[in-house]
Amino acid sequence: MALAEKTTTTAKATMGKMTNYRWWVMMFIFVIYTVANADRANIGFALPYIREEFAMSNTEAGALISLFFIGYSLGQIPSGFLTSRFGIRKMFTAGMFLTSAFTGMMGVVDSAFHLKILRTMVGLAESPVVIGCTATINNWFPAKEKGTATGIFLAGSKVGPLIVPPLCAWIIMTFGWREIFLFFMIPGVLLSIFWYLMVRSQPGESKFVSASELQYIQTEETAVAKAVRKKEYKLWWLDKMVRAKKVVPLNNSRQVFRSWDIYGAALGYFFIIGISSIMMSWLPTYLVTIKKFAIMKTAFVAASPFAGTVVGNFLGGWLSDKYLNKRRKPLMMVTAFSASLMMYSLVHAPNDPILLAMLLFITGVFFSLGYSAFACYPMGRVDKENYPIAWGIVNTGGQLGGACFPLIVGIILDKFSWDAVFASMAVGSMICLLIVSTIVEPVEDPLERPFR
Repeated sequence: MALAEKTTTTAKATMGKMTNYRWWVMMFIFVIYTVANADRANIGFALPYIREEFAMSNTEAGALISLFFIGYSLGQIPSGFLTSRFGIRKMFTAGMFLTSAFTGMMGVVDSAFHLKILRTMVGLAESPVVIGCTATINNWFPAKEKGTATGIFLAGSKVGPLIVPPLCAWIIMTFGWREIFLFFMIPGVLLSIFWYLMVRSQPGESKFVSASELQYIQTEETAVAKAVRKKEYKLWWLDKMVRAKKVVPLNNSRQVFRSWDIYGAALGYFFIIGISSIMMSWLPTYLVTIKKFAIMKTAFVAASPFAGTVVGNFLGGWLSDKYLNKRRKPLMMVTAFSASLMMYSLVHAPNDPILLAMLLFITGVFFSLGYSAFACYPMGRVDKENYPIAWGIVNTGGQLGGACFPLIVGIILDKFSWDAVFASMAVGSMICLLIVSTIVEPVEDPLERPFR
């Protein structure tokens, strides 16, 4: 007995104290992705002034917004392969550095043509950043924490657009629209260097991770923990609705490229990112030209949906892990359905800025409940080695939506009105719901209807 106790004590000493460095890495991801998304969102506030200087129509302005997403979508799958080949650390650092550098260059352009080229390059350069963020979460967190971690990560994508309106309003009033891009370049360059120094591709390579934390990350839940979870989770009817099944994870690129589940998630994400890109890029123009709000009032209202999405992303990731036993599809479907209702409600949007901000905040909350689930879904469908490729496919679909929708909005506005824009977004959300409903929910323990 004494020998056993001595052995246990020695083992604990060897393992070391639980460091929890993975949550510091999560904080780094949150801050860096916030800055990266601010780099892509700042053009929305600068757009009215860019259009005035370069004499752009609505369609041309929509095309300028879409160029980011075209570059971003084209870079997704290649970035997945390059990240698998060269490692997260190198690709992430290079991507963040170049994203910020191209953003800064937009502030010194002398023509609309050069602005379009740089906007495309910002999107292309940012591709490895999102792949690196999700791949880092997949490597650094156990399965039971991935939903929460991904929710935090994607909350950063909405904190960026949240801080952009007030910052951009101040910069424009103090300097001009060009200084927006020069200002936003600086933090990204510094953070890319910080990432290279502080984060490794695998937790086992980091000097800040103890052996006990590494074991916690790499060890799946115990049989007792699984039994407790299964006992607590009783939503058999929900498992039937989302087509929950135990499936073999896809373990090579050929299987990934042949999987309808991956393409179905990508097509659903096409509509989600498309709608999000409209809110990010066209909302300030809508508030200035249609609602006739002053610049600071526009900044307040334009920030409100992204305040809601921050709350929704945190809440959605937590609910997915805590109460839905890692089921991702339920909240994906909730987001698609609620987005349809909310977009239709904007057809009758109030003119009062407080009421409109409240409506947009609620829209943001419901819209983002399942936002992180699209990134988590491939984590349960493929193995870790092929996750960057699978997420590259899903995010390619999403970013193609981001490329198409702003341009479509410009075309609609040149021929119709904002009511037609919001109605189209509502229809797109319902199509998203139908597509997502067809994919399988990969789980370890699908529940059967209890015998009565």
